[in-house]
Amino acid sequence: MDNATATSTSPRATIDPKEAAHFGKLAAEWWDPRGSSAMLHRLNPVRLAFMREAIDTHFGGDSRNVRPLSGKRALDAGCGAGLLCEPLARMGAAVTGVDAAPENIAAASAHAGTMGLAIDYRAGELGSLGLTGFDLVCSLEVIEHVTDKALFLSQLASALAPDGLMILSCPNRTIPSRLLLVEAAERLGKVPRGTHDWSQFPTPDELRELAQGAGLVLDEPRGIAWSPLKGLHLSEDLSLNYIVTARLA
Repeated sequence: MDNATATSTSPRATIDPKEAAHFGKLAAEWWDPRGSSAMLHRLNPVRLAFMREAIDTHFGGDSRNVRPLSGKRALDAGCGAGLLCEPLARMGAAVTGVDAAPENIAAASAHAGTMGLAIDYRAGELGSLGLTGFDLVCSLEVIEHVTDKALFLSQLASALAPDGLMILSCPNRTIPSRLLLVEAAERLGKVPRGTHDWSQFPTPDELRELAQGAGLVLDEPRGIAWSPLKGLHLSEDLSLNYIVTARLA
């Protein structure tokens, strides 16, 4: 899924070259809702609903305003081909998207161009790009793909403005997530094989501890659950996937 992974010679890198190569190969299909990223297309509206509420709450916005991020800067770390960056730009933000795979950045830039959106896309290690002062920092379905979770969260925290909002999401390491998100989803072709390593999914408690080490305070997470009737939806059930807001301590 959306991830921040690419080759780096730094001994303190967060990027896994194998992950970068895996997701880079999917770049051409990223915007195809029936392609290899189909699950992300289904997940995106659920994530955006959570984000819009969090943005209005944090910045004191009006839910009727179609551009709640006007005058604000937003960073999407692990942006893939821009599925989140483009909605953020339409909300009025000056958006920067970072990804490890140059192929993803090329696809993201090309698609944004066809949409008439000016988005600053960059490939590389997040911590080497000198990005700071963002009102909104997002990293969704990314932390399970990095080599050093503590360092990655520290890099995200460094990019966040003192009064900014951070939004994180990732799969939870549970038996249901292993059965549904990894084994069933990959065997049934819902996500490409090799996308997930279940052992790298952080639990909410683990993510909270990592965030504290990076100088962040996490709020209570919301679950992203699935049911035959509702499909993917926000829930109190954290067993598959969860999304959470954070702030600098």
